[in-house]
Amino acid sequence: MTAESPHRLTRRVVRSYVLRAGRITPAQRRALAELWPRYGIEFGPEPLDLDRVFGRRAPRVLEIGFGDGELLAQVALEQPGIDCLGVEVHQPGIGHCLLLTERLGLGNLRLIAHDAVEVLRHQIPDASLQRVNLFFPDPWPKKRHHKRRIVQPEFARLLVAKLVPDGLFHVATDWAPYGVHIDAVMTQEPAFERLSAAAALRARTKFERRGQRLGHEIYEHVWRRCTGPRG
Repeated sequence: MTAESPHRLTRRVVRSYVLRAGRITPAQRRALAELWPRYGIEFGPEPLDLDRVFGRRAPRVLEIGFGDGELLAQVALEQPGIDCLGVEVHQPGIGHCLLLTERLGLGNLRLIAHDAVEVLRHQIPDASLQRVNLFFPDPWPKKRHHKRRIVQPEFARLLVAKLVPDGLFHVATDWAPYGVHIDAVMTQEPAFERLSAAAALRARTKFERRGQRLGHEIYEHVWRRCTGPRG
C-alpha cells in the first residue's frame, strides 16, 4: 500500500495536502501490512465496480480526508445498510482506521490512499455516491496557498458528476475565511443548493473539538445536488 500511485496522472499538479512524516505505532504498521489487502483499494486510472468491491448494491458515502477514521467507522457501524469509502494519504490515520475496521467487523468500509481529486476524477463512477463528506480539510490560510484548497470550481464540478440526483455534499471547517471561500465556490455551481443547518447533524471530530477549544467558529453546510435548475 502506498499513498501515491505509480500511474502518471499528471493533469492536476497542485495538491491539497502535504505528506508529513507522522509517528506511526507498531499496531498501525501491522495494520498497514496485514489489513490493507482486506480493506484497502489500490488507486488505478479506471472506474471501480463498487458493487463488486462491496459484494452488493447499496447507497455509498465517501469521506475525504478521514483523519483517524473514528467518524467514518462510526457511520459504517451505525448504518450497516450503506457502504463507506474513505480517502486519506497519511499512514498513521489509515492504520488507525484499519484497526477500527477490524475490531468492529465492518464489512461495509473500504479505504483508498491517494489524492482525493484524482480518486474522484478517475476511480469513482459517475452518479454513484449518495453523499460526500469533507470535514475540516487543511484551510491553507496564507493567500499564496489558497490554490491548494481542495474546494475549487473543478472539485464542485466533480461532485456534480459523482453524486446521484439529490445527493449531498456535507462540508465543515473551523477556519472562517475558508468557509467564505467554500460558499463562494459552491454558490457559483448552479447544480447545488444549500440546505438548512438541520441537515448537518453528525458526530464531532477530534479536529473540531480542538478548534472549538481554541475558540474557532465552525462553518458547516450541506449542499444538495439539484435534479433541475436551482430555485
